[in-house]
Amino acid sequence: MKDFSSLYFVGAGGIGMAALERYFLAKGKKVAGYDRTPSELTQALQDEGVEIVFDENPDLIPDYCRDPKSTLVVYTPAVPDSHAGLQYFRNNGFEVVKRAKVLGIVTDDTLGLCFAGTHGKTTTSSMMAHILQVSGIGSNAFLGGVLRNYGSNFLLSDSSPFSVIEADEFDRSFHHLRPYIAVVTSTDPDHLDIYGTYEAYLESFAHFTSLIKPSGSLVVHEGLALKPRLQEGVHCYTYGLEHGDFHAQNIRKGNGQIVFDFVTPNGTVITDVNLGVPVSINIENAIAAMAVAWLIHVPAEAMKQAMDSFQGPKRRFEFWLKEDGPHGKVVIDDYAHHPSEIEASIKSVRDLYPDRKISVIFQPHLYTRTRDLAPDFARALSLADEVILLPIYPAREEPIPGVTSEIILKDLSCEKKTIYTKENLINSLQLCNFDILLTVGAGDIINLLPQICQEVKKQKH
Repeated sequence: MKDFSSLYFVGAGGIGMAALERYFLAKGKKVAGYDRTPSELTQALQDEGVEIVFDENPDLIPDYCRDPKSTLVVYTPAVPDSHAGLQYFRNNGFEVVKRAKVLGIVTDDTLGLCFAGTHGKTTTSSMMAHILQVSGIGSNAFLGGVLRNYGSNFLLSDSSPFSVIEADEFDRSFHHLRPYIAVVTSTDPDHLDIYGTYEAYLESFAHFTSLIKPSGSLVVHEGLALKPRLQEGVHCYTYGLEHGDFHAQNIRKGNGQIVFDFVTPNGTVITDVNLGVPVSINIENAIAAMAVAWLIHVPAEAMKQAMDSFQGPKRRFEFWLKEDGPHGKVVIDDYAHHPSEIEASIKSVRDLYPDRKISVIFQPHLYTRTRDLAPDFARALSLADEVILLPIYPAREEPIPGVTSEIILKDLSCEKKTIYTKENLINSLQLCNFDILLTVGAGDIINLLPQICQEVKKQKH
């Protein structure tokens, strides 16, 4: 990395790419890149010093990124090989590498605390980074969501031995990492467009566990289908809500709070852990993060203080509207885009508001995921009282004939269900009368949230 004075990121607006861009800016490198569309994140990166363009024309690549000896090109697998900028770099002798490889290089000489899983990895890794900040130990943290406590998905430390890494299984990216401690939160089938079968998906996680450094540790959620493949000297611990080497006891819910006691493998108990984001799924997320903190000897008081002050990543069960009173309107946004995540999200809302009507607006993410998991999406969404579906957000994919949001709609068992386009959603909301509204999906539904909230505020109680 010392040979390169500049880096060019193809797919610069991706959340994982942003953390690396911020890291190299902090190291004094020149950083530029391309993304398909402007966003709040690309604007923030531009304000911080990243030169980003939104046209793949190679003529727009800045002069300081045109020397193959001094420029490293980093790309995300979401960018197609036909991309004109990528072709320019490949045809002119540049070193072109995946983001995951660079992340592996950057973190290889640190003690990597790596959080993997179909879901839960963004929140658990963010909790871990926050614990280390609060404790004064610090870390270099590369996260998959903007942490509300810091307004960034990247934290930097010149003195901490630890890196906190969200280990992404998409395209086997996490195989570039060498964890000191690895966490696996879940292994529900996903990314079958990449892996083909669930068995291949599980094998990818098994290989990830084989990369843990000797004398390191694996912390794995109890009951997973995963069969870890550990090097000699690696310790294995389980965790869970009420069972496992690390677990919770004396869980108390009420008055907008969740408090529990954290139990460790040697019987030590950290009492009265108060969740700053009091939703049920965060009990297990906190147990996973605190398990790693306990293994690296973070003081108990720092763990408790961090859990209490943790505000969560943006788009992870984020309140956009919360009116006062027993009948106040509520709008919550969640990045959930897998059936298990949606089920957990709706159940968490039901936990908080047991006697009120829950409506969900869901934007499916990817044609392949919708095709592979449509019945599971329908089952999870049917836990709500009312469901509005948007068309599928394609991200990196081309349409698949016959795969539309209709294949979810037809299996929904809730009483009220419909499909609106993004263009007519806001006007159509005038026909609704929401009580508790949950928006879910990993696409661009976030861009509609300000208008959605305005419409909900207008509605009568």
